Amino acid sequence: MSESSSPRGEFGGRVALVTGAAQGIGEAVVRALAARGATVAATDRAAAALTESVARLTGDRDPAGGPIVPYPLDVTDGDDVTRTVDRVERELGPVDILVNVAGVLRTGPALDLTDQDWSDVFAVNTTGVFHLSRAVVTGMAARGSGSVVTVASNAAGIPRSGMSAYAASKAAAVAFTKCLGLEVAARGVRCNAVCPGSTDTPMQRALWDGPSGPRRVIEGDAAAHRTGIPLGRIADPEDIAETVVFLASDRARHITMQDIYVDGGATLR
Repeated sequence: MSESSSPRGEFGGRVALVTGAAQGIGEAVVRALAARGATVAATDRAAAALTESVARLTGDRDPAGGPIVPYPLDVTDGDDVTRTVDRVERELGPVDILVNVAGVLRTGPALDLTDQDWSDVFAVNTTGVFHLSRAVVTGMAARGSGSVVTVASNAAGIPRSGMSAYAASKAAAVAFTKCLGLEVAARGVRCNAVCPGSTDTPMQRALWDGPSGPRRVIEGDAAAHRTGIPLGRIADPEDIAETVVFLASDRARHITMQDIYVDGGATLR
């Protein structure tokens, strides 16, 4: 459906499924898509937090926006993903937009990570992307259209001290998304990645050590081989959501297999 024929906003008549929707970037993506008319299936394994988020977003939503429907989902469970996607498409309609946001972080020196740390990070950040993409893109390809946006991290493209599992999992998610995009391009499905830098989310705040945390992130840490942020600010979740929305839209109809860095210049790309 083209933008001009959308009955209600840019994404009117379209169904979007967003993982990791209970907070942070995921919640911002849900808000942005619904504001533009999409019917949004908001998913997260934190069922109570998801219910609260959807209630909050629904209360703040423009009456002209699309509905937001919560679906508890564990992206690490392939069977749960298949059941939930089937339910979403049965209740809301075929999924036109998939946004993979769900992610977890385990920090520490690479040589100190446990098998469980490594497994937990890859189960959500990489295997979760595979599970959702397999379940959703099969239908997109059969219908001849669709857009997938995977929210990764700028750590996918630059080494980070103490973040080896996270960086590796996000790099794998980006590579998978691009490979998928190559395979389904001829069937009208676009697959892109957004790579945020430091963003004001609960995950980011957990890394801060006291009130000086934000300043230290912006200034960088030479001892940890980490550059600062040239634009001089930490991103808001909405900064990332706006990039996701653009890539999901018809405005980006000729963009696929790309990874877009939204990090204020932190990786100097």
